[in-house]
Amino acid sequence: MVKNRTNPLLPILTVFIILNVFFLTGKGLLERYGFNQAFLLVGNLILFLVTILSYYISVSSFKSSNPNVFVRSIYKTTMLKLFVIAIAAVIYIFTFRENLNKPSLITSMALYIVYTVIEVSVLTRILKGKKNA
Repeated sequence: MVKNRTNPLLPILTVFIILNVFFLTGKGLLERYGFNQAFLLVGNLILFLVTILSYYISVSSFKSSNPNVFVRSIYKTTMLKLFVIAIAAVIYIFTFRENLNKPSLITSMALYIVYTVIEVSVLTRILKGKKNA
């Protein structure tokens, strides 16, 4: 039986790179439709880092034979993501109250969903490959 040796983080990294390339090269297009390039780049970076941290916390819980450890890790990562993103949004809203860029803020919320879906699919694939999952 041949094992799949690809890095499970590859889909998350691929999305991060594709989005950054688009945000960096499409500045004119983004500005034409009212998006803030810097906000999208920073938001994408924050979402990427939180997703990677969440992934590692979840994967480390797979090593335990106690199923409660996995459930607690899911709660922990959900709360971590919620608080980090909420704090970042509050800082942005209070800092740029007058020049709030709603299209970029809404796009970042959509990116949160994209990163979460990819993370869940990667974790599900890993769990399907485990014998005692």
